[in-house]
Amino acid sequence: MPTYDYVCDACGHAYELFQSMTDSVKKTCPKCGKKKLRRLIGAGSAIMFKGSGFYKTDYRSESYKKGAAADSAASGNAKTEGSKSEGSPKKTTES
Repeated sequence: MPTYDYVCDACGHAYELFQSMTDSVKKTCPKCGKKKLRRLIGAGSAIMFKGSGFYKTDYRSESYKKGAAADSAASGNAKTEGSKSEGSPKKTTES
């Protein structure tokens, strides 16, 4: 359900009202009681992302970046060492 902005032309009272799209437009001002209330045209709704961490690199401290670089370097070394040992033929001795 959307939020609509209303303003009274008589007293200047402005407020937001959370109502269904099928509800009728309000005409009477809740503050002064006059029938001078009108609904304003809004900007529409949009998705708002609040907070940090939407991207891997956003809002990270320098210590975190250094630690992540060290982790990725260590995992890169482990992958290359593992591929070297897997690629070499294994010697077996039979008794």
